[in-house]
Amino acid sequence: QVQLVDSGGGLVQAGGSLRLSCAASGRTFSIYRMGWFRRTPGKEREFVTAISWRNGNTYYADSVQGRFAISRDNAKDTVYLQMNSLKPEDTALYYCAASRSVNSATYYAAYEYNYWGQGTQVTVSS
Repeated sequence: QVQLVDSGGGLVQAGGSLRLSCAASGRTFSIYRMGWFRRTPGKEREFVTAISWRNGNTYYADSVQGRFAISRDNAKDTVYLQMNSLKPEDTALYYCAASRSVNSATYYAAYEYNYWGQGTQVTVSS
């Protein structure tokens, strides 16, 4: 089993920045990829970004490309999400997730992720 603890959410004005963190523990050697998803009331969970735990390849949703950056610290088993130029439409509950799947073609699919954090709220005011 892998446990994920995500943190760093908060309230920020439009144009501001936040950095989310996700600390993994347990059988972290089984992780192939980690990602961030977000959910707003009444909507499906949405892929935001992902990073390969082994080679550092990154993937982004079009809506956050150029504004968000995912990074990892393998020594600390931690993934970070730096969010810049935040917009009100970025308001959501953000979840960290970890995948054991080696299929990089489906990095965006929630069903490929085996473990989830509890979520951290990000609110962007206009």
